[in-house]
Amino acid sequence: MPSEPRAPEPIRPAHWQQLSIRYPFADRPAVGPVDLSVEPGERVLLLGPSGSGKSTLLLSLTGLIPHSIPAVVEGSVRLFGVPADARKPSAWATTVAQFFQDADQTLCGMRVEDEIAFALENRALPEDVILRKVAEAMRRVGLPEAWRRRRTTTLSGGEKQLVALAAALAQEAPLFVADEPTAHLAPEAAGRLHRLLMNAGEGRSVLIVDHRLDGLIAAVDRVAVLGRDGTIVAAGPPGAIFRKKRDLLDRLGIWRPLASFLDAELEKVGLAPADPPLSVDDALRHLAGAPPEVVRKARPAIAAFVAAHAARPHGDRAGGATVARLEAADCAPFLGPTVLHDVTLDIRAGEILGILGANGAGKSTLGASLAGLLKLKRGRREGAPGGIAFQKPEHQFVAGTVQEEIATSLGGSGARADQARQVEGILAAWDLAGFRDRHPFELSQGQKRRLALAALTAGDRWPLLILDEPLAGLDAHGAAMVAQHVEALSRSGRAIAIVTHDMDFALSLCTRSVIVGDGGIIAEGPTAQLLSQPSLLKRAGLAEPAIAPAMCWLDRVPAC
Repeated sequence: MPSEPRAPEPIRPAHWQQLSIRYPFADRPAVGPVDLSVEPGERVLLLGPSGSGKSTLLLSLTGLIPHSIPAVVEGSVRLFGVPADARKPSAWATTVAQFFQDADQTLCGMRVEDEIAFALENRALPEDVILRKVAEAMRRVGLPEAWRRRRTTTLSGGEKQLVALAAALAQEAPLFVADEPTAHLAPEAAGRLHRLLMNAGEGRSVLIVDHRLDGLIAAVDRVAVLGRDGTIVAAGPPGAIFRKKRDLLDRLGIWRPLASFLDAELEKVGLAPADPPLSVDDALRHLAGAPPEVVRKARPAIAAFVAAHAARPHGDRAGGATVARLEAADCAPFLGPTVLHDVTLDIRAGEILGILGANGAGKSTLGASLAGLLKLKRGRREGAPGGIAFQKPEHQFVAGTVQEEIATSLGGSGARADQARQVEGILAAWDLAGFRDRHPFELSQGQKRRLALAALTAGDRWPLLILDEPLAGLDAHGAAMVAQHVEALSRSGRAIAIVTHDMDFALSLCTRSVIVGDGGIIAEGPTAQLLSQPSLLKRAGLAEPAIAPAMCWLDRVPAC
């Protein structure tokens, strides 16, 4: 009998085959050789340590590498069965919506509505269609109507990301590529973005690079992991990757969802759930109604997990001398209107203060005002000046090489040999020794972030440090490094304020926090206390830490 005819294989939205990319003057490929595909309707998460080539791989998809960014490319890239180099990068706009790591790479400085309409106008769509698509994209992303006429240059970093996201979604392309889309988003906005991108009902294929895995990972179909050499070292369903490959991910310094750490603790006592959990709730669900002997066995494991990922026992240094103080201050960004009114806030030596709030609430403005970088509209500031690590690390760089950047931060005091040894020690402490002769702009985003923090904290010039989104673009290894350095600086008596959207990071590091919203500070107190109030968090556009269900379990289930 003749065999049944086989249905043709579906055309893959994206397919890299033996792709290798080497930048000019580099001694090895930035990525590759890589074989990777995205199937129709599939949602793929690409993970890897800083500098492993994730962004490079995404930029090769539509030919931005090598057409706009010089590089030697070997192998092939195909989009929906067509070689990527068969068209100019701009010609793929109707097929691929690309959300870049830096929103400023997408935005043109126009008004918000014009930014969203820009790609649609280039396609010569009818005006009524453009207006409808702009309104729908703004609604889906949560942009208020009042923003339509705002210039994007006046927006905060997170607000720019939301506008860039709306512009990309308005294209309604069958393939959406997103590079660190939640890096500067508050938890509520990040959750909305994840739901929009990962909605399986829309039939869109998605390739996403992101470090904020909690809240995202349950919607992912497949995970691909790049190693330090830029090749694929693991691929598969997320549950299997985070359970079976957890040691590999830890060695590479790659983020894992918190559920993976709880799963490991429960596995040690033989109580891991049958299916690998993708959320902390998933990891605990099978313990509901468990008999007392199971609870007795589970409790130490869950307590160990919470102890490792909640507040660290670095002590309460609130009794130190006041380093800086704002009193009845009205705070405004440079050349902008007042965004925070009647702020009174102090920070003490050795204290780690969290500054939390939604996008556009004024967190960065508060941090810069506390440091004395911004002139107050009203009120007064007292205390020593502070140093700031900006949201965009590129704004800090002044030298031509990595080692010169550190040397410049240290100043010219001391013997040349002593300073050289000090520079080498700082580079080693921040895992940057291998990049000493590179230009700072040649580094990956995570490497740039580490360099900016290393330069700011070099020496003892600043008794007050403001770190604005210090985890943006960092892998797990880099984030742990930041936490260790912050704690060491705190022990040395520095006052540190951290502007962050990562509630778990704030919980683990900041003894005290302020929540910014409604034009001022709406709450202040111990971080754990603030983050345990759902009504307050909802009002501020925040969310509970991902670890909260485990903490609630320990409070709810009595010790036997």
